Order: sequence, then structure tokens, then C-alpha cells
Amino acid sequence: MSMNRRSEPRLKDMFAQDFLIGAAVNPRTIVTQEELLSYHFNSITAENEMKFVSVHPLEDTYAFAEADALAAFARKHGMKMRGHTLVWHNQTTDWLFEDKNGQLVDKATLYARLKSHIDTVVTRYQDDIYAWDVVNEVIADEGEELLRPSKWLEIAGTEFISKAFEYAHEADPKAQLFYNDYNESHPNKRDKIYKLVKSLLEQGTPIHGVGLQAHWNLYDPHLDDIRAAIEKYASLGLQLQLTELDVSMFAFDDKRKDLTQPPAELLEQQAERYEKMFAILKEYREHITAVTFWGAADDYTWLDHFPVRGRKNWPFLFDELHQPKPAFERLVQRSAKA
Repeated sequence: MSMNRRSEPRLKDMFAQDFLIGAAVNPRTIVTQEELLSYHFNSITAENEMKFVSVHPLEDTYAFAEADALAAFARKHGMKMRGHTLVWHNQTTDWLFEDKNGQLVDKATLYARLKSHIDTVVTRYQDDIYAWDVVNEVIADEGEELLRPSKWLEIAGTEFISKAFEYAHEADPKAQLFYNDYNESHPNKRDKIYKLVKSLLEQGTPIHGVGLQAHWNLYDPHLDDIRAAIEKYASLGLQLQLTELDVSMFAFDDKRKDLTQPPAELLEQQAERYEKMFAILKEYREHITAVTFWGAADDYTWLDHFPVRGRKNWPFLFDELHQPKPAFERLVQRSAKA
């Protein structure tokens, strides 16, 4: 498909008065999806290329080539860019937490390494990145415990969270800083995220927003729970962003593998789901500053083979050929009526 062959309304124009419309990208999709991305989206997020293990594999080695290519893509197309992510229990190299004998380092060493990492990465992209997911997924999913077990927690205790925000703010005082998590609309986890972020604000931590990952599906979470979560986080006075939106065709515990194409009834269900979701998002546009899909079209999604090996998924507004799906058409119709 050559550039500028598209004729449908632009997604970013449909929501221009509401929020930025973003997509997660990687070095492959900025090539294979360039036309779609530049036409419909005005923001990007690196899917993996700015995570610790990608940019800082060894203590004295940074690897910026892939992240630089994504930043250059954003500049080329006049897009905003979110940074993802500085502190996470996953995709972080072991050297950060260990001494040369493989023992856990002390808190002072961990903080010195973290500050050096954040200074290097955040200042490198301060002209490209307007917002960072500073801390990602520290909340425990189940039970009463607030924080999940991690080497961060083991070495530094709970204060590593506020320290990361302080270091990021020092590195780029202009950047908008987010706490980011999934299952953010499930009531138990919602209340924990709220508790954590409220405590950060009470400590004077420089945090500006809550990132709702929004890895949702056709059935879950309930629209009332999405609304309740948005209202609860917004009550903190922070901006909200949907950071990793997709709408899986399958409930999380659905193990079926028989579909090679999405049947019409599921596409219709997905269209209805997106329409109702975006109606809620528009309602809260004074609080929501960006909605970022975790991908752009169905030819590439992390949901392929997850959580069921060998299964394709179709979570986006555009199909495997980058053409609009019923869900996109429904948003167009809704936009025309507004």
C-alpha cells in the first residue's frame, strides 16, 4: 500500500478535541505499518525498546539504536512520544540488583545505579518524550498485600517508588510522570492503585498521572467498573491516560483455538464494546489526556499466542491488511452524530 491511499476519517482527527490517540510500535511495525500509523495516530510508545533490559543490558553498556529509530519515526511524522518504562520487576537485567558475586546489592548501590540509568535515558530523549511510565506494575494482583514481591522491594523497601519519580523529575522537569498498571478497573486492584498513588502525593512525590493499561476483552471489565476506576483516579487530581489499550476477542480463561478468522458476531460484539468504551472516555475527556492502543492493527499483537499458544487474536480497530473493522466504522458513525 503506498502512502496517502487511505480515505477513511482519521482516528486522531475524530478525537482531536478529546485526547491524543497513540499506538505502541517496534522497529518492525514502524516499517510495515508506517502508512497506517502516520495517518491515524499522533502519538507512539515503544513496545519494548526503552525497557531496562533493552537499553541497558550491561552496567557499562547502553544500546540505543532501536529506541533512537522509534524516536526518529515520531519526529518524522510530527508525533508525540511516551516513554515506557523506567522501573519494572520484569525485563530488567540482573546486574542492576547484584554485585560481582551474584549477591543482592545494598540500597545505596541500587539507587546510584537507578539514578545513573534514569539520568542517561531520560535526558537522551527529553526533546522527544513528553511523558514517562516511571514505575510499572508494582501492585499485588490478589489478596491484601499492597505491593508485589520484587528485588526492588527486597533491597530498598517501598521508598524505591517515590525515588524513581524524584530521579525522573530531576532528569527532565518538563516530563509528565505516570504510575502504570493493569487490571486497573478491577475493584480490589483499583483501590490498591489509588492507595499507592494517594500516598505518593501525600509524600510530595512528583507524579502527574495514572496510566490505565486497559488490556480489556469483550466481556471484562464491566463498563461500570471502568467508569468507577476513572472517577476514583481522577479524584486524586491527576491526569489519566489509557496506555496499553486492546480488546481481546477472548475472555482471559477462554482456551478455544478453533478460530482462524474472527466471525461476524464477534466483530459486531467488539464494535459495540469499543463504541461504549469510547463513549465513557469522551465523557471524562477533561481528565483523560491520551488513549494509546498496544499496537495498531491485527497483523501484529502481543495477544497472538498469549495466553494460549498457537492462537491468533484480533484486538484492534484495523484488520491484518490495515483496513478499518466494524469497530472503527462504529466510532466514525458515533463521531458524525456528536
